[in-house]
Amino acid sequence: MTDPQSYGWLDGLQEAVWLVDEALRVILLANAAAERLIGVPAAAMVGASVLSLAATPQDLAFWAEPPQVIADGIHSYTSLLRADGMLVPVDRRVTRVPWGSDGGMAFMLTMLDRSTQDATERELETLLSELRATLDSAADGMLVCGLDRSVRAFNQRLAQLWALPRDLLLARDDAAVYACMAQQVADGRAYAERMSAIEREPMQESTDILELRNGVVLEMRSVPQFSQGRPVGRVYSYRDITRQAEMQASLRLAARVFESSLDAIFIADSHHRIMRMNPGCERLVGPAAKTFEGCMAASLFGGGADASFMEQVLQGWAREGFWEGELWLPRDNGAYCAVQLSWVALRDDEGRLVQSIGFMRDLTLQHAAQKRIEELAYSDVLTGLPNRLLLSQRVDTAIQGARQSDTGFAILFLDMDRFKIINDSLGHPFGDRVLQLVAERLQTCLRQTDMLCRLGGDEFVIYLHGGDAAVAESVARRILDDMLKPFMLDSMGFSIQCSIGIALYPQDGTSLDDLIKQSDTAMYRVKERGRGSYGFYQPQMNANLLARMRMEHAMRQALGLQRMAVHYQPQVNMATGRITGAEALIRWTDPEFGSVSPGVFIPLAEESGYIVTLGAWVMEQAVREAAVWMHSGMPIMISVNVSALEFRQPDFVERITRLLAVHQLPPTLLELELTETILLQDAQEMEQRLRVLADLGIGLAIDDFGTGYSSLAYLKKLPIHKLKIDQSFVRGLPDDDGDRAIVSAIISMGRALHIEVVAEGVETETQQAVLQQMQCEHYQGFLCAPGLPAEKFRAMLREPLPLKAQGKHRPLNT
Repeated sequence: MTDPQSYGWLDGLQEAVWLVDEALRVILLANAAAERLIGVPAAAMVGASVLSLAATPQDLAFWAEPPQVIADGIHSYTSLLRADGMLVPVDRRVTRVPWGSDGGMAFMLTMLDRSTQDATERELETLLSELRATLDSAADGMLVCGLDRSVRAFNQRLAQLWALPRDLLLARDDAAVYACMAQQVADGRAYAERMSAIEREPMQESTDILELRNGVVLEMRSVPQFSQGRPVGRVYSYRDITRQAEMQASLRLAARVFESSLDAIFIADSHHRIMRMNPGCERLVGPAAKTFEGCMAASLFGGGADASFMEQVLQGWAREGFWEGELWLPRDNGAYCAVQLSWVALRDDEGRLVQSIGFMRDLTLQHAAQKRIEELAYSDVLTGLPNRLLLSQRVDTAIQGARQSDTGFAILFLDMDRFKIINDSLGHPFGDRVLQLVAERLQTCLRQTDMLCRLGGDEFVIYLHGGDAAVAESVARRILDDMLKPFMLDSMGFSIQCSIGIALYPQDGTSLDDLIKQSDTAMYRVKERGRGSYGFYQPQMNANLLARMRMEHAMRQALGLQRMAVHYQPQVNMATGRITGAEALIRWTDPEFGSVSPGVFIPLAEESGYIVTLGAWVMEQAVREAAVWMHSGMPIMISVNVSALEFRQPDFVERITRLLAVHQLPPTLLELELTETILLQDAQEMEQRLRVLADLGIGLAIDDFGTGYSSLAYLKKLPIHKLKIDQSFVRGLPDDDGDRAIVSAIISMGRALHIEVVAEGVETETQQAVLQQMQCEHYQGFLCAPGLPAEKFRAMLREPLPLKAQGKHRPLNT
């Protein structure tokens, strides 16, 4: 395998990159950008299935394709599920690249975070939509064109004012539109000259009065459009001022806008007394609107005697000619309405204040929307419970109070046991409704001073105000009891079991993050001990978890650092004394942990999923060594343990077949040792897979027989050819009557079903003699030899078997 350090340059890329094993579909390497994107350390991703990066059915289907299909590559837009549960839009590419010094190939998976780009595109789409809506809702006709007079945009009001035919608009013929408009102007020559003059001055604003042939009088305002400080076009607005006299154009225009505007408008005199309100203002103020005429405009907002308010308004008029801000408008029913006020000063030619116009907009809906946004920011969408942000604020306040009063509180971390079964069997919508019911029931177990928060999924955090260990224990017991009471949903009755971890402030942590971490650790320990209970955090828990993490990290590094080895323990024919096979056993020696027992690191590998990588490596080493024995004239069967997770891999049979072909090992010299648990999971699918393996000639053995869920049914139904008696039964021979009966029954069962039987853990000649008397066919154990390195085992095959193992000298090789 290529040294991962040679790909260190990938960490310099902004693009997330994973190298994926072409055969096993597991991650070989991940760069720093991948770590940042998914929120998981790169080392933790190595060895994981590439399916952990698939968040959509399409992605799962893609990785399930044969290698030759995936080798064609893909470039698509998809989503990635981060470790924090967020879906991130990404731009994905998959290509095939060389990997390894032996000319092997791997898949290079690259992803580029499109979150910012998508957000920007959505923001631009929203902005364009708002601009279109604004343009179409404008009272004036609007025409936007480029410096070359190309029409960029217009609204329906423009078409109405100029009576532009619909067919002409649909044709998008700019020259025809301009010609139609020019034909309708009474003085076409003056109009053409004026338009030419405006076009020659791209930075100049202008206002003109146009009289159309049909008698309509328009006010045309022209404003340059800028981009990066340079004119790029021009915006024309057309306002119908037909009814206005030339000297009263502005006033009559304002009156029309005043009456028709949806905004609330009031007009005040030079002394700031209200002269008139428009209908919109009367509706906003309410039935008492008429009583305000002649009163100070500030009295609308309850500020008639507040001189500081008018001082602010006057200062705004002096600076900019208007004042703008949010105010509260009292209503007749005693309530208040939030409004946005724009109060504009109108002055004469000499700068004297003549009148002022106030424009008010009701902010009720806007404030309601803002309130809803704030609620969403601080609450869980599904259950309506406070989210972690609101809980954090509450706990921060509690911590400040606790420092002054020397009181504490408790944090409970609650996780529903096996909730995944509900989602998988009844669907996520049903699971969401269950979570809502759970949230409601949990609330009934708490006081008003406590807080229930949903972190996500089926995880909840509870803050117990002023709660000590006794209170926390009482609440935990109450929750466990109440959760076991039946739930009813869609006429279906069920109960929920949960596990609870408890952390106390300040002894277990001085921040919310610490307390959640510690309570989560305590909850994890509860689940390890059987679920459905509660437990308090103990400092040793973190030490145990840290040691566990260190060992898992060391285990994941061990293969690459050549600290793993495969040893082989002989399997001996009881009658002939010949070595008929060998079981492949993985061994790990670490500089820090020393010689690590498989009983310690194998469960850790199974829990983390790394067992798939380890199992594949052991399988390859064992098949290669068995091929060496065969080509050296010593063909014996090699047995390899297969975990349930490894056996369920979609490409398991294909990988085994390929290994046998590459090393030219006959399938009859390979035996797979399976646990009884495998045979009970997905029974139909497992049976099909076992049939395929058996048809190939591969031997199938049941390991540790008698310790699991033994069943005569599957022994009869499945193509099993060997049973291995667990050493826990052999150890009691010959004195323990129970062990003797169990071993005898297993041997008799094997003989009746024509299945070979191998006794494991045989250490004494007495045990061997008893087993031979029971007609057990094979044994393995320290009586013959422990697990040996490949070289020593190969040498042993050439030597005679010791007298203690067979009673007399015989050659070991078959």
